[in-house]
This record gives sequence, C-alpha cells and structure tokens, in this order.
Amino acid sequence: MLVSLTSAKDVTRTGHEPTVYETDFEVQFLQTSNDFYSLESGMSLHECNATEYLKRAERRLIEEEQRIDNYLTPATEPKIRRVVEKQLLENHVKTIIEMENSGMVSMMEDDKLDDLRRMYKLLGRVPNGHIQMRQTLSQFMEDHVAEINQTVGGIDASQPSRMSKSASASSIPSAAAAAADTEKAGAQKADPLKWVEQVLALKEKVDAYFEHSFANDSNFETEMNNALERSLNRNRKAPEFVSLFIDENLKKGLKGKSEEEVDALLDRTVTIFRFVQEKDIFERYYKQHLAKRLLFGKSISEDVEKNMISKLKTECGYQFTQKWEGMFNDMRTSTDMMVDFHNHLATAVTAPKDMVNLNISILTSSYWPMTGIGADQVCHFPPEVAACQQHFDKYYHSRHSGRRLTWSSQLGTADIKASFKKGNKEFNVSTYGMLVLVGVFNDVADGEAVSYQTISDKSGIPEQDLKRTLQSLALGKHKILLKSTKGPAVNPTDTFKVNTEFTSPMYKFKIQQVAGSTKSSHGAAISGNSMETDAERTETMEKIEEARKHQIEACIVRIMKARKKLDHNNLVAEVIKQTTSRFVPEPAIVKRRIEGLIEREYLERDKSDRKMYNYLA
Repeated sequence: MLVSLTSAKDVTRTGHEPTVYETDFEVQFLQTSNDFYSLESGMSLHECNATEYLKRAERRLIEEEQRIDNYLTPATEPKIRRVVEKQLLENHVKTIIEMENSGMVSMMEDDKLDDLRRMYKLLGRVPNGHIQMRQTLSQFMEDHVAEINQTVGGIDASQPSRMSKSASASSIPSAAAAAADTEKAGAQKADPLKWVEQVLALKEKVDAYFEHSFANDSNFETEMNNALERSLNRNRKAPEFVSLFIDENLKKGLKGKSEEEVDALLDRTVTIFRFVQEKDIFERYYKQHLAKRLLFGKSISEDVEKNMISKLKTECGYQFTQKWEGMFNDMRTSTDMMVDFHNHLATAVTAPKDMVNLNISILTSSYWPMTGIGADQVCHFPPEVAACQQHFDKYYHSRHSGRRLTWSSQLGTADIKASFKKGNKEFNVSTYGMLVLVGVFNDVADGEAVSYQTISDKSGIPEQDLKRTLQSLALGKHKILLKSTKGPAVNPTDTFKVNTEFTSPMYKFKIQQVAGSTKSSHGAAISGNSMETDAERTETMEKIEEARKHQIEACIVRIMKARKKLDHNNLVAEVIKQTTSRFVPEPAIVKRRIEGLIEREYLERDKSDRKMYNYLA
C-alpha cells in the first residue's frame, strides 16, 4: 500500500513521484535501524569475542535480507545492507581484528580457518576491511620470523635489519658490514636446520590460510610473500642456512623417503630459496657444500642432486648452475680416468707392483670453490705416495699436454694399516694425517719424541692445518699420537710420539679431522664445521663484495653500450633492476663503480649536463 501511494501534492502526475513508502517509511526505517545497530555493536563488542561478534553480524545481515524478501521492497536492500555493514563492521574493523585473545592473530595462531574465512568474507564488504587484514597478516609473519631468528637463527632483536627490495636501497648495509654486525648478535646459538624447518612450517601454515580462508586472494598472497621476504632476509645468515638445510637432506635426510616425498621436500626448499635476496651468497655456499658431498662421497643420490640443480636452474637460469654441472662432469671424467690409469699401471713396465692404490679426482679449478696449495707451501709426500703421483703426472700429461696439475692435499683421505703392541688396526685419516703418520713417524723408533717444528718441516703442512691434524691424532677419541703437554691447544714447543700401547675394540675406524676449513682463492671455504665462524664469514663477505663490484661494472657497461647516453638516476635504477635477481646493490656502490669506469675511460660525463653519461666505444 505505501509503495502504491505517492506523496505528490499537485494534481499533475508524471509517473515518477516519490512514494509514501520512500518519504514517510523508508527514511525513518533506515534511521531507526542505524541507531539500533549502532547501539547493538557497542554492546556486542563488550559482551562477545571476535568470533561470536562476527557470527552475530553475519546473522543480522541474513535477517535483513529475509526481511526484504518478506515485506519490504527490493530497492531498500542495498540501503539497509549498507547501514548494517557500516555500524557492525566498518566502524569497528580495527577493534574486531585486534580483539585480545580472539582477534585475527589468535585465529591464525589456533588455525581457526572457518573463523578466518568468515572474517575475510564479512570484512570484504567494507572498504578498509581487507586492507587492515593484510596489514595484520604481514605483521603476524614478520613477528613469527623474528621469533624464529631469535630462537634458532643466532640473532637478537637488537641486531640491525637488512632492508627489503622495496625499501630504500641507500640504507642497505654492505655485505662485509653485515657480516661484521653478526659478531654483535645475541647469545642464542644458530641452528640452520631448525631455522629452515620452522620457516617452512610457518609458510605452510599461512598457505593454508590463503587457500582455505582468503579465497586465494592474490593481494593477500602478495602481502604474505613480501612480509616473508622482508623478515627472512633480516637474518644475514639466511643464504647459508638454506644451503646447509639442502646439504643435510642431500647427505642423509632423504634416506627411506619415496621419490614423491623427495621431490616434495626439494620443492618446499626451493620455495624458501625464492625469498632469499642475496642469491650470489647462496650460490657460493651451495658450491662449497656440493663440493664436500661429491669429494667425500656424502651424497645420497646423484639423481636427487641433479634434480635439485634442475630446480635451481629453473629459478635462476643456466648461468647460476653452470659450474655445479661442471663439477659433476669432473667427477664422471675422474672415474673414467682412474679406470684407465689403473689399466695403464697394470701394463706399465716402470710401475712397481706394490704401489699405493691411489684414487684421484681431477677438478677444473674454475668450477670448484678451492685451489691447491700455493707454490710457497708444498706438502712433502712419503716416497711410496710420491712415486705414484709421478706416474700419474706422466700419464695425465701424455694425454693432456699443456695442462697443469696442482695437488690439493687438504681435500683427500687415506686408509692406513698400522701395527701396535696390542694388535693391528686399519683406520681412515685425512691426507694431512697420512703425511704426519707415514711421512714423519713411520721411520721413528718406538718411544722417540718428535718436535712440532720437525713435523712441520718434514710434512710441509700449513700451520693451522697442522695444528688441527695433530689435535685429531693426539686429542681425539682414537689417540694414535701422544702429546707432551696437557690441554687442547697445540703449541710450537710441544713434542709428539707414537702411542705404541694404543688399543681399540674396533679393527677398522675413522679418525675425524678437527673442525676447520679450506679457503679458496674466492674466499669460499669447504668447512669441517656446519657453519662458518664470524671471522670466516667476514672474509667471505669481503670477497663477495669484491666480486659484486665487477658484476656491477659489467652491468653498467652493458646498459651504456645499448643506450649510448643515459642520466645518472636512470642508470642507477636500471643497474639495481638488472642485478636484483642475485643481490641488491647500494646506489652509493653503483655511483663509485660509475666513477671508476669514467676514470678508465669506459664512460664520460656529458659536457653540457654533468648528470648525463656518454658511452665511449
């Protein structure tokens, strides 16, 4: 009846007159409803938790829809819906989301996916709802990763954070400075495996929200990924942690798993790798760990190794994994070469029949993260080993003229048979250990002590490596040598002698080398420890920073060669854009590289505009 009657007072009818429903009823109905829901929202917020409040709001919206269907005109539906949404939702978005013990954070903590879905659905009706939810999700991610960093990441809350890609690049600390800051980190001990596992668990937890609660909303996914990337990269050890996690799994963590489970784990690991900004640091550590697995036979499966490299190649391109693939090729070539070498020895007239069984890996120096001992530090091999080396030298150069072999004594192992008073034993030691035992003590009378300096002169082992080797032989579980003084340190005044009374319940055993590292010409290390020390990390970062300078210069030259002429700001922006896939350079560093190229006459400043650069062919 009210809709049928018009409120026009003149006699002339146009057919568009306002109805009594609109003028006398709807206005008061909307105002009364507005006042009612305004009062109810305040009372409900006081009485209910976030879940119950959202259920009430949902129920009120349904009731208003039913009321429209039953006895109101459809034209009122968007108006009354807007009243309910504004009074119950829009005016209290922040309060609902941040409600203590029941808001959005509590829902995520307790995996209340249905409640999160209800919140996403209802707050999506109001302009600021999803924006506030995304901000809360971002803070949730950052807080949890910060907690992971503090508990198992080896840093504390006071450690300065590294900025993300979206942040001002000028405030990003250099790699070396970042490594130096690590020494000031908290006392919490880092656990790389737990760190990655907890980050993966958090990622999977939030992925469940995205799939089941947030309707695969791309805006929420972007917010999650950005927050994870920012917070993850605040831990400057993240590239090393991810590489160590892969290393541990490729050594023994995948035993007993099916092919599908292995592939799923590798995919999860690559997911975390995507968020690592400094991929050049990851590349360096991965090369170190891969080298250890290949050289010491620690890899669980070559197929799994190649699968992992294939996934990383998909992420970063062929250049990223080229050297790793070259390392695999070296190992295959070495295997074939050793078969041919032993066949050669069997037929060689000059080869003694009781030669040491020598197995050699031929490594291309540009692929592997280490070099041989320098010319000023050559180890002295026992005669029986040196004779075999000479035969291999002749064999190798007869097939590859023009190449140079450098022996890397620090990377090998040796099986030794020894006779003690209480029985014979067979044990495995590092090549350095073999040089000490066979090269120095094999011809020494029982009970005769040998000074540290004599061992050093006869073996030619570098000082730090020699001290670690003697610690392994004299202070470990299997004490083959006896040290003249007590204590864990090896001093230049110490003397050593063979432990002729040595005994062990095992006939065969392995003597582990005391943790150390083999530094490369590029600052990398094949470490006996699971992580680099602060000093080693600082040195590695300095080398990485030096390598980055060359990469930045190459990028500048490529850009200018293509553009011929470009202003400073655009050149810096383009360099950062092109290098971001491997690291985020500081604008100040880019500027210094530009000045260096100007000095070397690759570029010049434009005479009419000092901010403009010209390329010099």
